Amino acid sequence: MRLNEILGTEYPIIQGGMANIATGTFAAAVSNAGALGLIGAGGMSAAQLRQEIQICKSLTQKPFGVNIMLMNPEADEMAKIVVEEQVPVVTTGAGNPGKYMAAWKEAGIKVIPVVPAVVLAKRMENAGADAVIAEGTESGGHVGEMTTMALVPQVVDAVNIPVIAAGGIADGRQLLAAFALGAVGVQLGTCLLASEECPIHQNYKEALLKAGDNDTIVTGRIAGVPVRILKNRMARQYVKQEKAGADKMELEKYTLGSLRRAVFDGDTDTGSLMAGQVAGMLTEIRPLRVIFEDLMAGMNKCLAQLEQEKV
Repeated sequence: MRLNEILGTEYPIIQGGMANIATGTFAAAVSNAGALGLIGAGGMSAAQLRQEIQICKSLTQKPFGVNIMLMNPEADEMAKIVVEEQVPVVTTGAGNPGKYMAAWKEAGIKVIPVVPAVVLAKRMENAGADAVIAEGTESGGHVGEMTTMALVPQVVDAVNIPVIAAGGIADGRQLLAAFALGAVGVQLGTCLLASEECPIHQNYKEALLKAGDNDTIVTGRIAGVPVRILKNRMARQYVKQEKAGADKMELEKYTLGSLRRAVFDGDTDTGSLMAGQVAGMLTEIRPLRVIFEDLMAGMNKCLAQLEQEKV
């Protein structure tokens, strides 16, 4: 069964829960374009989350979801809000949603945690998750160590619930590869930043379009908090200081408020321009609907070519 059949969407695609970017308005736009839009609760208070959910509900009749970072100090309140607001899907990261599972399942919420490793996928299945998102290190933002190509089939083999692939997916060839690896659908982030509807600053979008294949870097790997971003002055200084042995407090001066500077102020020098390795594949700003249609058409074209070559 494909992801669109599980979620009631047109396409087998989930939008990533990108903090400070995935607003209620953007989530609604994604859902209206045929995928599952997510409100990213990272960086929000519980009150802000409720407001964004209500905005989303006012703008779409299609299914949508909320991404909750479980390290958020208001995660307990957010867990209650998604029940009260009748959110149909919740994705989670940075923790175990086990203590919320009973209440969420009783409310009919589909729970889909993001996992970077097989052991966590098994744990989420045992906790009652409906599916898992296996996210490879190619993705933007907070990353694990395993690549999507290596991670997804191992998770598929290890659990009996549906697996969604994430990380390094921006065109139809990669979408087809995800299905070949055993995934039921994909989660997209970086390629949706280059959409007309995405609320990030124009400077951020232009930086993505200028990016080449080797223009992302992972900061925080030594400190155990790896984050993939576009290379810029802040990223280079951070990595230089990190390698020199700077402590957490010293490094924090580079990252404090850096995502907001990128998203809202368009600061491409000291802002944190979170992006995955597929940034080098982005060449133009397009409507969400066109991005999704091209992904599906590209997958079908690639599949037809493979079938032809087989003959």
